[in-house]
Amino acid sequence: MMHELLSSLESADRGHPEIAPGDTVKVHVRIVEGDRERVQIFQGVVIRLRGGGNNKNFTVRRVASHGVGVERTFLYRSPRVEKIEIMRRSKVRRAQLYYLRDLRGKAARLKERRG
Repeated sequence: MMHELLSSLESADRGHPEIAPGDTVKVHVRIVEGDRERVQIFQGVVIRLRGGGNNKNFTVRRVASHGVGVERTFLYRSPRVEKIEIMRRSKVRRAQLYYLRDLRGKAARLKERRG
């Protein structure tokens, strides 16, 4: 009984594309401010994927104004995540791209994956 309930929740696919480290993504996040609700877009590079099933989450890093890096972690199956758009896929040889935190400007570029 309980197992059936958990498996039905886990299989509730949100229709998001399969993402990988190095992908540049736009995450459309629903934000509640008081009684109003809006969708905010957070665009950046996926620097890590963690977990699996219902607990799968990913961290997106972007460089905000004045060169300040901002990282945000999202639950893959969260109802707050409205949509995930993949802008480009990059060729990386690591599962976690923490080294990008220390790189600036052109050094932080990733090579695009074709096909």
